[in-house]
Amino acid sequence: MMDLYSIGEMVIDMIPGSEPASYLRRAGGAPANVAIAVVKNGLKASLTCKVGNDDFGRFLMDTLKENQVKQNVPELTDQAITTIAFVTLQEDGERTFTFARKPGADMLLSPDEVKESDIADSVIIHAGSCSLSASPVAEATIKALKTGHDLGKLVSFDVNYRNLMWNDDQQACADAVKAILPYVDILKISEEEVEMLGGQDHIQDLMKENQIAMVVETLGSEGACAYLGEEVIHVAGRKVKAVDATGAGDAFWGAFLSSLRIQGVEKSADLSAKIVRNAMEYGNISGCICVQSKGAIDSLPTRETIEAYIRENK
Repeated sequence: MMDLYSIGEMVIDMIPGSEPASYLRRAGGAPANVAIAVVKNGLKASLTCKVGNDDFGRFLMDTLKENQVKQNVPELTDQAITTIAFVTLQEDGERTFTFARKPGADMLLSPDEVKESDIADSVIIHAGSCSLSASPVAEATIKALKTGHDLGKLVSFDVNYRNLMWNDDQQACADAVKAILPYVDILKISEEEVEMLGGQDHIQDLMKENQIAMVVETLGSEGACAYLGEEVIHVAGRKVKAVDATGAGDAFWGAFLSSLRIQGVEKSADLSAKIVRNAMEYGNISGCICVQSKGAIDSLPTRETIEAYIRENK
């Protein structure tokens, strides 16, 4: 039994100006980072993707293997596409991006590569909205979410709007996300993405219609906020000096999902305010640890690191 089944395209962050380039998001995108973060918290995870037969693709597969992440589509391909964000990291922690494309990830993942048996063997199903922006990977993502929902699994979805993926069409992204909400139990979303989907009141109406728990994930001064039914759960932010924020959201979400699973959550009916609050605290700490280090995969904290942080900061 897998605790997490993750699906989605890879997004790679790199620092330009050196050969070979230095990877910041070394695991290669939210689906892989979340899967690895879950594994680092002591759970089992699998990742469905298509990876390019290049230096980065081989590096990614080695990274997943080293972290005991099961790969459902391990064959390397010369035809898939990677989005690379060339990152300039400022001293204050701010980043600027230049986007480029090259062979090497899972944009060509097909619905046939999403196996119902893999989903049936998992507890939590996770995907991100960038995976809705390209067909056939969009079809594969929708199949995974709907299959998970129909099988009674806990379905997690990351609203991750990237201009490059959607050709600056926020409305297309919003429409695609709204179309899959009936299959989603837990929605990971930023304040900006709330506005993109129609604002707080509209989101709450969608929650009532679809019975989802929405988590607004931020690592700033205001912290994170979750909406579970009519209950609002707020976890205050933690002041940290950011070295690099790459992977912080993935660290948050991997730890958040891990905490839900550790607390025995298997379906949406198991969610309670106490469980969600505990998971948010766990995720908040994980994200804060992550932003104090460079490189997402190196700074995705283990359960032991998070628990040590809790003991030292009581």
